[in-house]
This record gives sequence, C-alpha cells and structure tokens, in this order.
Amino acid sequence: MGSKFLKQGKVAIITNGRYAGKKVVIIKPFDEGTKSHSFGHALVAGVERYPLKVTKGMGEKKVAKRSKVKPFIKVVNYNHLMPTRYTLDLESLKNVLSTETFKEPSQREDAKKTIKKAFEERYQSGRNRWFFTKLRF
Repeated sequence: MGSKFLKQGKVAIITNGRYAGKKVVIIKPFDEGTKSHSFGHALVAGVERYPLKVTKGMGEKKVAKRSKVKPFIKVVNYNHLMPTRYTLDLESLKNVLSTETFKEPSQREDAKKTIKKAFEERYQSGRNRWFFTKLRF
C-alpha cells in the first residue's frame, strides 16, 4: 500500500456498506493499520444527512431546519474509499477524534456534536459547497 494520497483533510466517497455514496473527510489516515484494524484505514467524519435545498421564499425557521447536517464518524478500510480532488481543512477536528473515541458511546456522541457544529458552520459560511451536496449519478 504505497498510496499516500489519502491524507488528512482529503474528501473521499464511501463506496461500500451503510454509508455508500456518502462524502467523508479523512481525519486520520492509518496507512499501515493498527492492532485492532490490521489494514490500511482511515478515521473519517462524514455527512449522513445532507442539508436540503433552501429558497428565498422560506422563513428563517424553515431555513434553519433545512440546513441541518447529520454527521457520522467511522473507521473505514481504504478499499472502500474513493478519494476526490477536494480537501477540507479541518484543523479543529484533529483533536476531537482519535482511535479512543470509538470505545465509549458518550465520547462518540460528543465528537459527533462537535463535528456537526463544524460542518454546519462550514455550510452556513458557504465554503466547501460541494461537500454538502448529495452525490448525483
């Protein structure tokens, strides 16, 4: 596995399983694998539910409701990741997620909340638009 293209902050698409076709951003790559996962894999944060379309005629409440993002965190084998040319700079999330996060449900929830905040701020500020759109094919 000499693939060094799966770097931190790279946006990828999950190709298999429950989150197939969802976009994720790589938070920590493990090229060599670890004890528990002995293959090249990555810690990712992704969008489980994308924000919905917002138009001018909508009230503030409706807009707020429609621009919610539901995140997920996961450890994914490189074989199930399709890298894209996009990157998201997520310095803030580096510290939120670690291999430890997955052991404890409450930690998971906290991490998700932080990610949700980060994602929603991203979305509101209009940066990385592509990341928050559903894959169409």
